[in-house]
Amino acid sequence: MKYDVTVIGSGPGGYVAAIRCAQLGLKTAIIEKYSVLGGTCLNVGCIPSKALLDSSEHFHNAAHTFKEHGIELENLKVNLEQMITRKSGVIKSNNDGIAYLMKKNKVDVYNGLGSFVNKNTIKITGQDGAEQQIETDKTIIATGSKPVNLPFLPVDKNRIITSTEALTLKEVPKHLIVIGGGVIGLELGSVYARLGAKVSVVEYTDAIIPTMDRALGKELQRVLKKTLGFEFFFGHKVTGAQVEGDAVKVTAESPKGQEVTFEGDYCLVSVGRKPYTEGLGLENAGVQLGERGMIAVDDHLQTNVPGIYAIGDVVRGAMLAHKAEEEGVLVAEQIVGQKPHINYNLIPGVVYTWPEVAGVGFTEEQLKAQGVAYKTGSFPFKASGRAKASMDTDGFVKVLADAKTDEILGVHMIGPRAADMIAEAVVAMEFRASAEDIARMSHAHPTYTEAMKEACLAATENRAIHI
Repeated sequence: MKYDVTVIGSGPGGYVAAIRCAQLGLKTAIIEKYSVLGGTCLNVGCIPSKALLDSSEHFHNAAHTFKEHGIELENLKVNLEQMITRKSGVIKSNNDGIAYLMKKNKVDVYNGLGSFVNKNTIKITGQDGAEQQIETDKTIIATGSKPVNLPFLPVDKNRIITSTEALTLKEVPKHLIVIGGGVIGLELGSVYARLGAKVSVVEYTDAIIPTMDRALGKELQRVLKKTLGFEFFFGHKVTGAQVEGDAVKVTAESPKGQEVTFEGDYCLVSVGRKPYTEGLGLENAGVQLGERGMIAVDDHLQTNVPGIYAIGDVVRGAMLAHKAEEEGVLVAEQIVGQKPHINYNLIPGVVYTWPEVAGVGFTEEQLKAQGVAYKTGSFPFKASGRAKASMDTDGFVKVLADAKTDEILGVHMIGPRAADMIAEAVVAMEFRASAEDIARMSHAHPTYTEAMKEACLAATENRAIHI
């Protein structure tokens, strides 16, 4: 078979790229190593973790807030098996949805490991070892990433686990030790803390979610400690872990250089992810790797080999599903001669804890480092009528605007439905809106989004109404 475009990898970047290529009239194939489509995000990442986050939040609310709402329950208990079963159903529904989209858009699907024979020939090796080859004019590499494994932390997938195993536990941990204070560790830690686990976060740096605006990390740390009993150990360098029966002992070096030991029944290693390029045969096509094992690409996401592109987690930039999707569309449209554009500064980041955390644009720390004159406006959810009604009063919205022009430079929020609310900030910043532009727009009352308007009012001559 001969194709105009072949996509290797069917995660959010890959399958979206394939659909857009097909929409543009290109004969398209997609190759997926596993038997189902969707990649890490759908099968062992974004979607299943959100399913468990939602289930565990329902349980936590039933245990802690329903009585205040006038809902009284007896003999409340966790059925973890059913939670996992529901999660699996969510995954299958999405798997089937992507398979339908491939069929609808006439994208040919190949299951097996795709590897380059040369620039225009790709070999597909099935799980049964059977091989076939296809010819392609252009190729988009979208093979994603996998968890980083540390040599001194041997993952046994039983007691010392990664995010993949954390999605299928058969019991609620008594004490879950989370190594890494980033998004994955905090989200999965939240799942099990809500279900009754003690959670200890061991972090090498001095803050959680350190790449986001520091005010968000401070507030999230406070809330997780207050509502879920999280313990945080900052400045600790983990040196090893050992399984002893049903227990795990994690050793670390404290900020004072002393050796400390943490004992629990499970240890979640969540120290980041790395590009997945094994078995691609990049050397056969002459494709070069860049820093940290990433595939080197130019500003158009083309590798050093003309006609071979790479997107998503295998290239530079944030490892985010929606970033990969945008890149997939960009490459498809470039192939047919269009001139799409991505503003990487306006790709939002989200943490799906509760309260949710979201940010877009420059952080306050970045603006200070760049010497940019800015002003700030903030509004707390404890002053929001809608937040009071739902008992979700933790958090705030912070708006950073240019001191002279009032253009919004960054928006950072922690609170109820922040993952959805950040979209307003992205739209505003794409159109280079000022804080006053948003402040003068009508926001429905009572809604959480009024906090965005009030934060913009606060940034505009301190005009917030409700504080």
